[in-house]
Amino acid sequence: MLEGRVEELVERISLLYDELRRPFVGRDEEAKVLVLALLTGEHVVLVGEPGTAKSALARRLSTLINARYFKYLLTKYTEPSELFGPLDVRALKEGVYKRITRGKLPEAEIVFLDEIFNANSAILNSLLSIMQERIVYDGYTELKTRIWTIIGASNTIPEEQELQALYDRFLFRHKVEPLPPELWPQLLEASWRIEREGYESARPMVSLSDIREIYEKALFSVDLSKIKEKLLKLLIILEDKGFHVTDRRKGKILKAIAAHALLNARFTATDEDLIVLKYTIPRSAPDFAKINTVLTEELKTKDRLIRELNLILSNLKGVKETIESANYFDPKLIDYYRSLKSTRSKVQSLVEGVDDEEVIRLASAVMEEIDYLIDKVMSKLNV
Repeated sequence: MLEGRVEELVERISLLYDELRRPFVGRDEEAKVLVLALLTGEHVVLVGEPGTAKSALARRLSTLINARYFKYLLTKYTEPSELFGPLDVRALKEGVYKRITRGKLPEAEIVFLDEIFNANSAILNSLLSIMQERIVYDGYTELKTRIWTIIGASNTIPEEQELQALYDRFLFRHKVEPLPPELWPQLLEASWRIEREGYESARPMVSLSDIREIYEKALFSVDLSKIKEKLLKLLIILEDKGFHVTDRRKGKILKAIAAHALLNARFTATDEDLIVLKYTIPRSAPDFAKINTVLTEELKTKDRLIRELNLILSNLKGVKETIESANYFDPKLIDYYRSLKSTRSKVQSLVEGVDDEEVIRLASAVMEEIDYLIDKVMSKLNV
């Protein structure tokens, strides 16, 4: 049984997520994938055009967990000393090879590297060992780092073969899209407020030591037994569609699933948590949309349920007009009665086991409309 303190910490994770996304318009997905990377101690890359709040989200996350933060824009001219600190000349005179790491990447806990795939080979090789082992192999020394999570950002997904090893080190990959037109009014309002007042200050909600405790005591205590069969089915479907997942990544996906359950304050994973596959499997730009479509079809995701329920509700409007204009004892009313009963069963099946309040409210509204129409049919049939 988990300690009460750990359960309390897990409950605060959803509050951390809410506070992270709160100042940003339409960036719920980005906030979620950052929190998932944090909970798993893994790395995440955000791919998208400049000006989509990538660095602002990363900085706010580090503040909310009171973590040491390091940010740098990488180019092909970036020198190792810019990231890892300059050589200690005094120590070098004494024959000791040592870097001054104060304020540099090795002492940071959350690292944001902008345009990460623009780095030269020397930096890329160092990043590979950092991401895998949290160690910088620097000359004849091994420099241990404090890094918990690296957040990479890039305008594009790398296609060069020499960058694939680094890209593969990111368990989480997310494509950051520009906001759709319907969110522009909110965006303009929020942007004007930021220009006038600056970004809202953030106060620490949990510490990185709390996150480590969740990782050690809660993440691997999540019950995954109920989703493994469905996960295997999805992996097979995706493999058949050309989305290959390496053996190593298959294993790490389990961590992402467990983290999503914890984000929703659950210690048992459900089908809902398999949505993390859209963050962990895509490689190329088209993959993001294609994999999301597969998952929407195969899982009871919130978006899919809302879309299906709204479609049913829209169809019911036409049925309502037909029923209200039908004559009493019209034989067609019997067909409508059977269809409505079938639709009612479908709605019940759709939302079975779903605990999202918005979906439940919409389903209740659909059921009320169906029940009203059933009563109307029975009245006209004088039953």
